[in-house]
Amino acid sequence: MVLFRRQLGDVLRAQRMERGMTLREVSAEARVSLGYISEIERGQKEASSELLASLCTALEVTLSEVLREVSDAVAVEEAALTATPITVGARVAAGAVVASAA
Repeated sequence: MVLFRRQLGDVLRAQRMERGMTLREVSAEARVSLGYISEIERGQKEASSELLASLCTALEVTLSEVLREVSDAVAVEEAALTATPITVGARVAAGAVVASAA
């Protein structure tokens, strides 16, 4: 799912930056190539559960915290995608009172 992959990358990047770490530092600590981490952060590659665990350890953050942040961000985007604006006509048709500007 592209949405999840993108949100995961955003959360991992934010966690890395919050800690003042460079990609190189995370790469060395997690023993994952710098280029691969960069692709994950940009939402271009999927992270396996083992790789994600290594990144979380390198960032000193729990896997559950990362997944919770991703889940919350995905929920917000899903809600925004499924929300349909209510038009004045729809409100009138539904029996709502529409105030007009005087």
